[in-house]
Amino acid sequence: MTLAANSGTSFPPATTERKPSFRSRRPASTKTLGISLVTLAALVALWFLAAQFGWASPLFLPSPADVLTQFSVVAADGYANGTLLDHTLASLGRIAAALGVGIFVGIPLGLLMGLNRWVRGIFSVPIDLYWGLPPLAYLPLLIIWLGIGETSKIVLLSLSTFAPICFAAQAGVRSVPVERINAALSLGASRLQLFTSIILPSALPEILTGLKIAIGAGLSTLVAAELIAAQSGLGYMIMSAANFLATDVVFVGLIVIAILAFAFTSGMRWLEHRLIPWKGKL
Repeated sequence: MTLAANSGTSFPPATTERKPSFRSRRPASTKTLGISLVTLAALVALWFLAAQFGWASPLFLPSPADVLTQFSVVAADGYANGTLLDHTLASLGRIAAALGVGIFVGIPLGLLMGLNRWVRGIFSVPIDLYWGLPPLAYLPLLIIWLGIGETSKIVLLSLSTFAPICFAAQAGVRSVPVERINAALSLGASRLQLFTSIILPSALPEILTGLKIAIGAGLSTLVAAELIAAQSGLGYMIMSAANFLATDVVFVGLIVIAILAFAFTSGMRWLEHRLIPWKGKL
């Protein structure tokens, strides 16, 4: 007899089941945020050290404390015919109007350009021609045509935001797989159902990407337009401060623009998470 037959002892199986690990794993987005915060803190520390040890003249690089003090002064007492809130609201109003034009005109036209070759053939050439020009190149022409008021600046900003949104919508339609369209048609989908259930959701990631590009283009063009022809806005405040060598006020304007850009980017990420949660997971 064998030992196993004589003894009443039962041996455990050769392989034992491992208990699941209950260690919490932080999501990748949290880790990325931590890295970004450390990087930002390092940049601020480097800025503080450069000002503290006199690596650059205060005329060219004011200290963070001086910028923070000037921030409160501009916010309370104002600068260049307006408070910081007045200049910020003026810039936000212009960029909001331009984005509205880009969204409500660029998206439908881009979708039509992706669906119809006649529409694409008619509008692609003029959009390509003006999109290749720097906005400041035709700003003097807009001032001659429309004057130095708000109309010329809003038209300039609308042109800068319109093209990327339009092209992104067109690219989104063109990227829809033919197999998905054929499958929907074979199941009896109408043209309206095909557009609302297949084409538009498939094009939405490209549209939101174009919208992010348009926000960046609009902000850069906004500052350039306000530097040349404006009586309010963050760009106007920065230009006025530069004329008097008020570098701390220039830093205040740049920081506010950076905060606005970060807020727009965060808003777009939230919108992508709500509208296209499947992006990057398929």
